[in-house]
Amino acid sequence: MAQTAPAITPLDYTRYDFKNPETYRVRIPKGLSVEVVEKISDLKKEPEWMREYRLRAYKHFVDRPMPDWGPSLEEIDFDAFTYFADPMGEDRPKQSWEDLPADIKNTFDRLGIPKAERDYFGGVGAQYDSGTVYHKIREDLTQKGILFCDTDTAVREHPDLLRKYFGKTIPYNDNKFAALNSAVWSGGSFVYIPPGVDAGIPLQAYFRINAKNVGQFERTLIIADKGAKVHYIEGCTAPIYSTDSLHAAVVEVVAEPYAKIRYTTVQNWSKNVYNLVTKRAAAYENALVEWVDGNMGSKVTMKYPSVYLKGRGARADILSVAFASAGQIIDSGAKAVHSAPDTSSKIISKSIAIRGGQTSYRGLLHVAKGATGVKAAVRCDALLPDDSSRSDTYPYNEIHEEDATITHEAVVGKIGEEQIFYLMSRGLNESDAIHLILMGFLAEFAKELPVDYALELNRLIQLEMIGAVG
Repeated sequence: MAQTAPAITPLDYTRYDFKNPETYRVRIPKGLSVEVVEKISDLKKEPEWMREYRLRAYKHFVDRPMPDWGPSLEEIDFDAFTYFADPMGEDRPKQSWEDLPADIKNTFDRLGIPKAERDYFGGVGAQYDSGTVYHKIREDLTQKGILFCDTDTAVREHPDLLRKYFGKTIPYNDNKFAALNSAVWSGGSFVYIPPGVDAGIPLQAYFRINAKNVGQFERTLIIADKGAKVHYIEGCTAPIYSTDSLHAAVVEVVAEPYAKIRYTTVQNWSKNVYNLVTKRAAAYENALVEWVDGNMGSKVTMKYPSVYLKGRGARADILSVAFASAGQIIDSGAKAVHSAPDTSSKIISKSIAIRGGQTSYRGLLHVAKGATGVKAAVRCDALLPDDSSRSDTYPYNEIHEEDATITHEAVVGKIGEEQIFYLMSRGLNESDAIHLILMGFLAEFAKELPVDYALELNRLIQLEMIGAVG
């Protein structure tokens, strides 16, 4: 039974699409150069080792060519962006929302961050363009010895611990955009959980781009010491502009023996943001790293959370979700590198492309020689509700050990008229039927999210999908 599709309703982005006047205590002019890198380090009053690290990274960034694979990045003009725009200057991050400038406080109020902190989180950090404006951790977590601060503060207050891990999991010369971040990074989160400590309640960071043509380059480092446990949640948004912005973060995660880390990301950047991110974890003996990675915004995303399994019995569990609509290319996936015996990994990728959007799964499964007893499974599910969208799968399996059990499954499907008809015969209208099918498809992802994030995912999918099938 053919149905007449209702008019397409554009995504209601009004919760995120607002902007404040661009009043910053410190803002460097547009463009990227050695002088800009040195200026950023000078403004932060950094130790010499960090300044030298930035300059080495900048040289590598300049020398290294753009990636010749994946989505085209040829339109990026690196001199069109502002690399440091700080609303607070030397005013340290606040521990009370009431101490923030009114416009910044209002931004995070509208995004629901203070309420979420009260309801769900043991600590929250909030970054606004290049500056961390708010950071607070509950006193009971501090008494456990947990460290949670912005990374700039960690450079000053925990230099030995930070330097031990900084740039070790993702070196500055790993790729062009890791080099860019290493040269101009600002903000981000630093988390350290002492041996045997269970944080017990999630920590959250929220990253907001406000100004147009601004690059945001947070640097996050999370360490769970032996037997420790932590769940870290990250959210990201930006207003819509007619010109592009750039987000190039680096996230390093270290799970020492028997530790457990879950890292949840829900990014909903506006469709003028290039989102080019490097995220990698190292998991040692019997450690577990879980990535829950949701990508629902941006103009172009290239992001492949990875786990390097370095100790016997280490485990990785990666759930990657992509949702691309008109004008979007989401190139995402996951990597699991098995370099120790008896390690295991599970990668689940789910993607939806509508109205000409493009999604790609790009993944790597590597088993090193001598890594015996490995068990690894990859499953890629893609949904194409219309004929104008595209989904691709680029799996790379490098197996150098015979004693390994590897499975790979990929399925591309459409929403059939018979599915819609069945649900409509039970009393649903067409848009509600489509919404129910899609949320069922994403159920594995949604059930892993905090309540507010799951409700927001539901709302975004419902609004974007109206009229997408007809």
